[in-house]
Amino acid sequence: MVATGGAGGGNFLVVLDVSVLNVALVDIRDDLDASAAVMPWVVDAYTVVFAGMLLVAGSLADRFGPRRVYLASLVLFAIFSVVCAAAGSASILVGGRALQGAAAAGLVPASLALLASHFPDPARRARVVGIWAAMSSVGFAMGPVAGGAIVGLSGWRPIFLLNPVIVVAVVLLGAGLNRAHPRTSRPFDLPGLILSVCCLGSVTFAIIHSGTAGWTAEGSILSIGIAAVSLVLLVVVERRAEAPVLPARLITAPGVAADMVAVIAAAFAFYGSLFGLTIWMVEQQQMSPLHTGLAFLPMTLPMCVLPFLTGRSITRYGTRPIILGGLAISSVGAVGLMIAELQPSSVIAVACGALLAVGGTLTIPASTIDISLVSPEAVAATAQGAHGAARQTGVVLGIAAMATAGSLGGIGGSSAVALGIGVVAVVFLWSRAADGSARPVGRVGPEQSKDRAAAG
Repeated sequence: MVATGGAGGGNFLVVLDVSVLNVALVDIRDDLDASAAVMPWVVDAYTVVFAGMLLVAGSLADRFGPRRVYLASLVLFAIFSVVCAAAGSASILVGGRALQGAAAAGLVPASLALLASHFPDPARRARVVGIWAAMSSVGFAMGPVAGGAIVGLSGWRPIFLLNPVIVVAVVLLGAGLNRAHPRTSRPFDLPGLILSVCCLGSVTFAIIHSGTAGWTAEGSILSIGIAAVSLVLLVVVERRAEAPVLPARLITAPGVAADMVAVIAAAFAFYGSLFGLTIWMVEQQQMSPLHTGLAFLPMTLPMCVLPFLTGRSITRYGTRPIILGGLAISSVGAVGLMIAELQPSSVIAVACGALLAVGGTLTIPASTIDISLVSPEAVAATAQGAHGAARQTGVVLGIAAMATAGSLGGIGGSSAVALGIGVVAVVFLWSRAADGSARPVGRVGPEQSKDRAAAG
């Protein structure tokens, strides 16, 4: 349990630092006299860099060992949090947030790779990843309430000063984490890593920027162009690379593509809806930051409990039924929000948001567990980095859809998009049901473990 807390604490920090800041944006704007154009980047600078660096972070963890990368990222996260707390201008705060995003990217794939090496038994790992996901959900649930309370008492700066205290606790808990060095010394594919950062970062920037400036804005078009060129060059470079950023054995492993599609759909539906509901409650319902955070408890509290059940359910039924069930529940929630658009009600909206939370809390941990089981051990962190990048893509796409909700028909219109993506994901996963990932985790035998070790 201590090892799980040590590995899960990093992701708790990553998620907490996203949700805790949303309710402080107005206070930050007033204190730093920031312009309306700059304020979105207090949140988005973190997101862009985080998404762009996830693949790099996974490769670093596989190359130098997940424990080293994890602990180094924790220390850097604490340092950059102090930079944010001391920021005297919005531009410095945005820069600090970008650096935080880089450090956060090192925490997610490394923490999951640590759990994979610390708990080799598939059934035990499924339960532990459930605990890991629950810790993340606790951070997500605590964020709006803690942020609203802190801002009300002493302003926005103490929000960032919480992070170094949490880092100290996580480092102490992580003292017993697996110290084993990586079995392979994969050469660095530096061109591939740079191009992947350019591609992922540019796509994320374009999606976010288009939400406020439009797709025809100069910045959006330029970012799309950079992403397209980077993608073409990445394909060319990776065909000749000795150790590509995404190894062929990972891309072709059964179930990997299905896990990526599932996590994008679930993240799009939940995080996009959460963003849209936050704006709706603050602007339409005139709620205070603290009241908004409290209103989201019915959505966020189930996320703190359900991952425990998800891990146990996967042990019995396998990953695929849980993933499909989660996507189905998310689709029901999306339909409910479409109905809520016709009869505006905060009670209906929050209830539908709770369904989306349940669906996401089933799908995202289940796909995380599945990819840790089907990916070769030598590229375990790279696999989690790719999975994290897919999840973050879903988050950004969902938020962008909600940011442009006026042209989509409000919350209901964006929910229709979420529903469509969810249906496509369900059809895709159903068509791939024969790839073997539906097998109950608890019945994985020693033969499969040996085969998987050999593949690594």
